[in-house]
Amino acid sequence: QVHLVESGGGLVQTGGSLRLSCAASANIFSFNAMGWYRQAPGKQRELVATLTRAGWVNYADSVKDRFTISRDDAKNTVYLEMNSLKPEDTAVYYCKGEAAVGYWWGQGTQVTVSS
Repeated sequence: QVHLVESGGGLVQTGGSLRLSCAASANIFSFNAMGWYRQAPGKQRELVATLTRAGWVNYADSVKDRFTISRDDAKNTVYLEMNSLKPEDTAVYYCKGEAAVGYWWGQGTQVTVSS
C-alpha cells in the first residue's frame, strides 16, 4: 500500500514562509504526477501545484510566483515551498500522487497564516 506522509505545516505570520514535505513509501518515479492541493473551511479542495514525471509544473493563479513545487527523487519526496504567505493561504494542504492504477492522498497538514 502506498503511503504519503506530509509534514511542515504550522502557524506563520503574513509574509512568512513554510516548506511542506510529502514523503512517499514508493519510488516517486512510479507516479505520473505529484501534486499539492488545499482545502479551506467551507470550501472545496483546490489544486495548488502539480509536477509531472517529466518535470512540467503547473500552479494555481493565486500562488504563482509565490509557491514552488519540487521533488527529490533520491528521497522519494515532493516539496512545496511557500513564500509571501497570505491569510488566504490558510488551509489544510494535501499531497497527492497519481498513477495509471489510481491515486493516493496524504493525511493533510494544516497551514495557518495570521495577520
